[in-house]
Amino acid sequence: MSVQKSLLYGNPNIGVYAFTNESITLLPPNVPEKNIVEISETLRTNIELISICESPLIGVFIAGNSNGLLLPRFALEHEVRVLKEKIGEAYNIEILPSLRSALGNLILTNDHIAVISPLIERDFLKLIEDVLDVEVVVRSIGGSPLVGSIAYVTNRGLLVYPLVTDEELNELRDLFKLTVDVGTVNKGSIFLGTGLIANSKGAIVGYETTGPELLRIHQVFFS
Repeated sequence: MSVQKSLLYGNPNIGVYAFTNESITLLPPNVPEKNIVEISETLRTNIELISICESPLIGVFIAGNSNGLLLPRFALEHEVRVLKEKIGEAYNIEILPSLRSALGNLILTNDHIAVISPLIERDFLKLIEDVLDVEVVVRSIGGSPLVGSIAYVTNRGLLVYPLVTDEELNELRDLFKLTVDVGTVNKGSIFLGTGLIANSKGAIVGYETTGPELLRIHQVFFS
């Protein structure tokens, strides 16, 4: 399992620009070729270049797993069409008509279970469950509703920001049935989703991530 430090557009907050699961990684159209090669080889995924909401912030706007992808209501018609043409045969792809658009910050999911922010309207929980094909649980983590930003989960582990109690960590272990621990990225950033692109086969981390932070990432996701 490989963990690589990197920058996207000169920015260590690499997670805001990418979505990945076990098979594909979505990146903006103008990502440098060296980043495409690095990400594909590390995560062992196919790369698809797309835009959402006329923005490169794919990791902010898209939430999903190996079963399906949820797109914000502001996604343009041609963006949705292109995405479905590229990968629609393999994945459920649906618009989530929530008033909240930063779905990547509000949904924490792997291929088995999803934690949904209380900020997302409960009317849409069934849609989320159907698209992602997982059990959904509504809760905050460490007092924050930004569950997809302050935590990062793969099919092998869950990393959570340090402002959680031991009781919450145990609850999350029981819920996800995974290795769970606290950590940071990029020299102490608690917003893990902004500094990580990971699946069960590898991880790309922000270039400013320190040695102790890398060690914790290895322990949680690849031990």
